[in-house]
Amino acid sequence: MTSETNALARAWIGIGSNLGNAEANVRLALAALAKLPSTRLETASSLFRSAPVDADGADYVNAVARVGTRLSAHALLAHLHGIEKEFGRERTHRNAPRTLDLDILLYGDSTINSEDLVVPHPRMSQRAFVLLPLLQIDPFISLPGLGPAHTFVPSVAGQTIQRIDDSAINSSAPS
Repeated sequence: MTSETNALARAWIGIGSNLGNAEANVRLALAALAKLPSTRLETASSLFRSAPVDADGADYVNAVARVGTRLSAHALLAHLHGIEKEFGRERTHRNAPRTLDLDILLYGDSTINSEDLVVPHPRMSQRAFVLLPLLQIDPFISLPGLGPAHTFVPSVAGQTIQRIDDSAINSSAPS
């Protein structure tokens, strides 16, 4: 398997942080995504603050970015793990607080189910901190095998989420 493909794929990446300066971590992560090889940051959502779901710790700052990439899904994941490591991410236990979390939410219309990568990202249809930023940048997006993303919004209506900043929208994407 090669790490780069000839075809350009669109990928949506979930970004979250709740350790250190979470807002700065998310902004710096967007800048890091813009520098990935064979990848172009197309757009990013506003920043949102949300309470942890199935976890302890401080509130998270979240966003979703859309990239166009020639990297395979697994190569993209490897680069995202490298960025997390640069930010001091430690994987001590599931749902542990983190300086930075980067997840491939969608990779084109692909469905991937391997040991290290599942796409669409599991539980994305159950998380307001994923759905609302995703729908902000792609209001009519459909989740492969699941259907239109907007149909899941009522099921997350009870989750606490607040938009905190619009300046991330398109801030890193070329005009």
